[in-house]
Amino acid sequence: MFEIDAFLEMMQAERGASSNTIAAYQHDLEHFFTFLQAQNQTPQSAQPDILRRYVQSIADAGYAVKTQSRRLSAIREFYRFLFSEGIIKQNPTDYLELPKVRKFLPKYLSEEDVNTLIAEASAQNIRLYTLLEVLYASGMRVSELVGLPVSAVTREKKHLYIIGKGNKERIVPLNDKACLALDKWLLIRENNMRPGARSKWLFPSKSRSGHLTRDGFFKELKKLALEIGLDPEKVSPHVFRHSFASHLVAHDADLRSVQKLLGHADIATTEIYTHILQDRLKKVVEKSHPLAYNIPAKETNEDY
Repeated sequence: MFEIDAFLEMMQAERGASSNTIAAYQHDLEHFFTFLQAQNQTPQSAQPDILRRYVQSIADAGYAVKTQSRRLSAIREFYRFLFSEGIIKQNPTDYLELPKVRKFLPKYLSEEDVNTLIAEASAQNIRLYTLLEVLYASGMRVSELVGLPVSAVTREKKHLYIIGKGNKERIVPLNDKACLALDKWLLIRENNMRPGARSKWLFPSKSRSGHLTRDGFFKELKKLALEIGLDPEKVSPHVFRHSFASHLVAHDADLRSVQKLLGHADIATTEIYTHILQDRLKKVVEKSHPLAYNIPAKETNEDY
């Protein structure tokens, strides 16, 4: 399958795709190739009707719409590559429609719940406390947070250098509480390592990667939520990221700034947080519009 190998090499070298993205593309394309082989087709010979048949097959197999959409996106990128390289003369995906994915509003915690979680962590676990303060101050992806090297912390500890999706770098500021938490953590960080051991990771552990895993952080946060009476199903590192963005927008942060802080490549991704603006505008109308509180007395026939 040299076509897949060449495509993945291009995605990594030219677009800086992460290892997770590469693995997802490979998995989806191998699934597509298996279908083509069963149809006695190759990527070069497949016509639009074959692709539509594939679309129907994954729908009939009961795959979620989001999974269907992801697989077709991978196929589209793959065929754009084949066309740009002159391997095919026409792109059969030009008129292929993606299934519509239902958009869900992001789940987020109230400011009170976030503060309660952080306060409880502060009283019992300095590492978890630092993770939550930094996460809520920066809105990082959980994979970015647990994989931070010590070198990501600036000398003044006021900013973090983050390498996000597609190996794109960004700098995020930290508030005073997060800075103080980092100071305390760095003083005892070596207690989480074997005597004499050294680690480049900000949150080292005995895991295969050498740093705290996403799953480990996830379980600690769920346990903390349970202890303070919050539904653990509604609490996760990703919900903290959504809370960071939602609270910023609720306090009048502009979407462009939120986009940069979150590391979104497209402002359209950040626009999911406009639901906060819509809620706020509704409250403004209810509070300020004269018709919202000047409700007329009960109407009678004399009013007409």
